[in-house]
Amino acid sequence: MSTAVLGLVIGMALGFAGYFGGFAAFLLVAALGAVGFVIGRVLEGDLEFGDFIRSAKPRDRRG
Repeated sequence: MSTAVLGLVIGMALGFAGYFGGFAAFLLVAALGAVGFVIGRVLEGDLEFGDFIRSAKPRDRRG
């Protein structure tokens, strides 16, 4: 599925949620979609879960 088609489907889902459920439903669908996107990227191996967690050790900034 191309990126344009995927964007169309997501836009339509958000539009239907906003029309039938109101703004709160729109925000809920958008937030759950973002969470699902991140989880999918982690499962595919494109993102590391550690990228979202800050290390307790200070970084050496001397470059």
